[in-house]
Amino acid sequence: MKDESVTEIFSHELPATAWDPAKKAIEDAKIQVAMIGFCGCWGCHLSFLDMDEAILGLLEKVTITRSSFTDLKRIPHHCTIGFIEGGIANDENIEVLEHYRENCDILISVGACAVWGGTPAMRNVVPLEECFREAYIDSPTAVPGAKKTIPYHSEIPKITNKVMPCHEVVKMDYFIPGCPPDGEAILKVLDDLVNGREVDLPSDINRYD
Repeated sequence: MKDESVTEIFSHELPATAWDPAKKAIEDAKIQVAMIGFCGCWGCHLSFLDMDEAILGLLEKVTITRSSFTDLKRIPHHCTIGFIEGGIANDENIEVLEHYRENCDILISVGACAVWGGTPAMRNVVPLEECFREAYIDSPTAVPGAKKTIPYHSEIPKITNKVMPCHEVVKMDYFIPGCPPDGEAILKVLDDLVNGREVDLPSDINRYD
C-alpha cells in the first residue's frame, strides 16, 4: 500500500545549478528538439549518435531538451520537433505521445517500431491473456518453487491489447523507416527541417529492414 505521507520528488524537480544566462539565451534561440523511446530497443537513439562528427554541426542549430541523452524527464517548453522511437504498448505510452503531439510542431516516427509496430507487434497475433501466461505462469525461465503471479499494481502502466504504431494514436508528420535507420538518414531529415527545406530522404540511404 502506498504511504500517502511520503512526498514524491522527481529527478527533474531536484535542485540544479542555474544556467549561465548568456549560454541559456543561446540555447533557447535554437530549434528545440524533444526525444523519447517507447516500446523498442533504443537502437534508433543509437543511430542518432551514429551521425558521428556531423552531430556537432546539427547541435549548432538545435537544442535537445527532453531525452535520454540529457536525462530531462519532461518537455520544459513547446518544441519544434519531436523524435519518437518505439511502438505504443501501454496507456502511459499513449498519454506521453499525446503530450508530445500537444507540445511539438512536428512529430517524426523513427524506426520500424514507431512506423508500423516492429518486433514488439509480434504479440498482436496472440491474445494478451496468452502472452501474460507464457511470460509469467508457464515461462520456461521461471524460478522453480516461486509463486507464479502476473504482476498487477495501480502504478504499473496498463498494457494495451495490441502494440500500435504511433500514427494510430496521433497524427505523425514524417516517417523514417528502418530497424534501425542509418544515422545518415536521421541527419538528412533533421537537417532538412532545421534549414526550412522540404524533407527529401533519398532511397540510397533509406532502409525498410
